[in-house]
Amino acid sequence: MPLAQLIEEYLAGPKVLRQAVAGMTREQLLARPIAGKWSTLEVVCHLADFDPILADRMKRVIAEDNPTLIGYDENKFATNLFMDEQSAEDAVKITSLNRQNFARVLRKLPDSAFARAGMHNERGRTTLLDLLKTYTNHLDHHLSFIHAKRAAMGKEMW
Repeated sequence: MPLAQLIEEYLAGPKVLRQAVAGMTREQLLARPIAGKWSTLEVVCHLADFDPILADRMKRVIAEDNPTLIGYDENKFATNLFMDEQSAEDAVKITSLNRQNFARVLRKLPDSAFARAGMHNERGRTTLLDLLKTYTNHLDHHLSFIHAKRAAMGKEMW
């Protein structure tokens, strides 16, 4: 996939996320229609929590020489950050604004910058291109969970 197209997909992710939660009531956002899985609100809050972290990793690869990139335990975030009291709308806005802002940087970079790399403490060496692909897919990956929850509640839009 051409780099410009990948950046546009990265940027478009929050619009698709907004559509995925459109029309859901607070009760539906908090529901756990699939046993043992996060609620839709927890998924959306996870994306809002991690998108700035993921952008920070890319920024550090761009700005620093071989930075160390630290992993996080997403389940501890979900357990300890009161996600059930947060706003899905705000979480989508955070994700959208973060990507809008950072896409400006990505578009300005020469193609050679995407070969720069950092060292993830759990995954090893990873390039900026690898990070961008992974983070674009991260949102898509979680959208599938939202659609599954909607379907389990009989609220799927598609």
